[in-house]
Amino acid sequence: MQLRPVLLALGIMTVLLAGAMVPCALLDLADRNDDAHVFWFSFFASGLVGALLWVLARGGDTRIGQRETFLLTVAVWVLVPAVAAVPFVVSGISFTDAIFEAVSGLTTTGATALSGLDDMPRGLLLWRGILQWIGGIGIVVTAVAILPQLRVGGMQLFQIESSDITGKFLPRITDIAAYMGLTYLIISCACAFSYSLAGMNWFDAIVHAMSTVSAGGFANYDASFGHETLRPAMGPAIFFMALAGLPFSLLTMLVLQGRIKPMLRDPQPRLYFALLLTFSAIIVVWHEAVVEPPVFDHIFHGITETTFNIVSVMTGTGYASTAYDTWGQPAVIVFLLATFMGGCAGSASCGMKMFRLEITAKALVAWSQRMVQPHRRTPVRYAGKPVDEETLQSVMVFMFLYLTTFMVAAALLSFTGLDALSAISASATMVSNVGPGLGPIVGPSSNFAGVTDFAKWVCSAAMLLGRLEFVAVFVVLTGRFWRG
Repeated sequence: MQLRPVLLALGIMTVLLAGAMVPCALLDLADRNDDAHVFWFSFFASGLVGALLWVLARGGDTRIGQRETFLLTVAVWVLVPAVAAVPFVVSGISFTDAIFEAVSGLTTTGATALSGLDDMPRGLLLWRGILQWIGGIGIVVTAVAILPQLRVGGMQLFQIESSDITGKFLPRITDIAAYMGLTYLIISCACAFSYSLAGMNWFDAIVHAMSTVSAGGFANYDASFGHETLRPAMGPAIFFMALAGLPFSLLTMLVLQGRIKPMLRDPQPRLYFALLLTFSAIIVVWHEAVVEPPVFDHIFHGITETTFNIVSVMTGTGYASTAYDTWGQPAVIVFLLATFMGGCAGSASCGMKMFRLEITAKALVAWSQRMVQPHRRTPVRYAGKPVDEETLQSVMVFMFLYLTTFMVAAALLSFTGLDALSAISASATMVSNVGPGLGPIVGPSSNFAGVTDFAKWVCSAAMLLGRLEFVAVFVVLTGRFWRG
């Protein structure tokens, strides 16, 4: 195995992450914050580590193969959160909380272990937004350019062929990153502008745009979108959260090329919007009919409130505008189901993803038919094409690892003293990278500050596993991977 290309990539990413600390340092200086040294120290320390890795990787063969790609994919998500946690540690936050916050930010989970956000220095608030914005574009590029090559979790269905340059998309990773980055920036600017029109100040608009487009969910206030200055922006937030759950390759074609047909032909957006509308309709009807009897002047408010929260949970954004876990057991069940769903493959959202849900459902139907008629051939089709056995196996392995990780994490969290609902929902929201759970301890009106340090490390591990699609981590942990 060639470690030089891995060290080189890690060094470059660490230097770039250190550079992202500069705007936070300048903002603290402008605010005359007493803790302005936090980001300058973090900048120089992180930059030094990145430079050392860069120097160690100089010379030799820098070509990267499949094994190196697996290792790099996992190593990035271990090293980068450690570097990102440095400003939190230097500012006086405990090491466990700092790692939890950094992992939550970069994986765009949006769960927080910090309280008193309303009075926190703007430099740290901006840093949280930057982490989610960087994590979002990193996730999109990884999902489109790397995971299909590694054949992880059925993602080989979205592998880009070299012949696609004239039709579907761009074949080179650098081109993919550049064009998707431009699309990501355009949508982020549009989101920030929409938030400013809805009444947010420019700082809140920029930070919340970063955490919306990345499907992250970090807010500048403890009450999240329940804060009085953010509530008027729930309408634009619904639109951009839903947008963040769509495949960015299709969004790039739409935004940069004006091509809407690929979006209309793809089965993922259809199922995605069908589930969003179904869950939203169920919650709206339940809320208006049972939880809060409708009053004419407030029907629109009720519809906006319920739709905002269900879209936030299903897309994995994780904003909350109210304690929706108090709406009754039927609402809790729907929100828990939405936590597992996620968005489309190639988006900033996580969860099971639409294509896996569709393939799993079709595979169950096909296998049931074969049990009744053993000689009947019933191919599983996706987007009109038959799905090969390797891809089916890959999808089933992902679903098994997803559910196993969820159950193990829930069991471990229950041992820390959490009640059943809190443990189950916390595990689900970590594995699915959603953010808030359910219940009085980790619910939408609370955060993860009250759980034990052990629980936070379990949650951090679950967030990383969920974001890395499970398979990549387990491959790197096998002895055969290291023996070659």
